[in-house]
Amino acid sequence: QVQLAESGGGSVQAGASLTLSCVASGGTFDDYAVAWFRQAPGQEREFVGAISWNDPTAYYADNEKGRFTISRDNAKDTVHLQMNSLKPEDTAVYYCAATRRYSISRYDFHYDQWGQGTQVTVSS
Repeated sequence: QVQLAESGGGSVQAGASLTLSCVASGGTFDDYAVAWFRQAPGQEREFVGAISWNDPTAYYADNEKGRFTISRDNAKDTVHLQMNSLKPEDTAVYYCAATRRYSISRYDFHYDQWGQGTQVTVSS
């Protein structure tokens, strides 16, 4: 199984952009679909977007499409989440997760491997 590590979080003002990275080690990363989830204090874990393992395609939560973009670079064992036009409601801990059981999924229980998360804070 792969191990995942997120990076790139930080504190920004509303309207700024951030790119998060998820780096995998210990496995064949191109066999895994990868998703991003986020969780704010007192809130449920929320799906952000996912990218497939086969012929890489991505989809997003409806309220994120147009602002967030997921890409993967299997040669570097890395998946990125580019976030533009950030809003205070985007404040959360962001997690990447991977599965080889599904080609792509929006459900957290379909994912087997999780990173430790990276904090994103957006101030108004």
